[in-house]
Amino acid sequence: MIAGVPVAVAGGSVPVHCLLARNAGPMTGPGTNSYLVGEQRLAVVDPGPVDPQHLQAILEFAGERPINWIFVTHTHGDHSPGAAPLQARTGAQVIGLPPPPGSGQDPSFCATRPFYDGECIHCDGFSMRLIHTPGHVSNHLCFLLEQDGLLFTGDHILDGMTPVIAPPDGCMRQYLRSLESLGSLPLQALAPAHGRMMHEPLQVIETLLRHRARRESKLLGVLVAQRQPLSLQALASLVYDDIAPALLPLACRTLLAHLLKLEAEGRARQVDALWQGVAHGR
Repeated sequence: MIAGVPVAVAGGSVPVHCLLARNAGPMTGPGTNSYLVGEQRLAVVDPGPVDPQHLQAILEFAGERPINWIFVTHTHGDHSPGAAPLQARTGAQVIGLPPPPGSGQDPSFCATRPFYDGECIHCDGFSMRLIHTPGHVSNHLCFLLEQDGLLFTGDHILDGMTPVIAPPDGCMRQYLRSLESLGSLPLQALAPAHGRMMHEPLQVIETLLRHRARRESKLLGVLVAQRQPLSLQALASLVYDDIAPALLPLACRTLLAHLLKLEAEGRARQVDALWQGVAHGR
């Protein structure tokens, strides 16, 4: 896709177009996907960063059609800051969860009212169900376009990459639990915030679960093999020896989430910022 050029991305009963933001980078891949949903009265999913050109592209696509709903998956800077200027131009309802206190996430975000897990927003000829999926961050939501089984996944499920799970707000146990829960939904396709549409949702979910299980197993193997406790950075170099060195700082965040999960399960412990495995039965 080309930034600023809307592309039809779903073949269901409800028109869905993707408008790529101009914020490509190491953390965002090709950029943030803003989705425009509907035919006469539109909804926008993840308006992206504050960017006058991206805002104008959204408004130009809408034309004379009103934008009545702005859905925000979470309040990271590449997803939610564009909601405030878009709401100011359109008067749209803003739907999402507030940033966690002390998280440093988007301070401009302000939902129209409190929203809840499982709530259904009835739009113009379609409905969006809110699905709370904590893990990447605690206030993450996915949105299910019920008429077509299309799930807008934000950063919970990405195309060709796995999301960073960064404690303290990110939680591996919650992420895995949220991921497993999506498998019970009537899904036909996944629309991620970064990358391409995915049309085999259950296979994608199972692949992610297997990937995280393999990474955790590798971490446990390293902990057991080492006689001395190791720092987070030393563990990352061993557990993530299959990625580019430049990505290790990001890997450390997710590795810490794995370690905290293992600590809660009694399989790892931390002493003076060093980590070691806990023998079974102790």
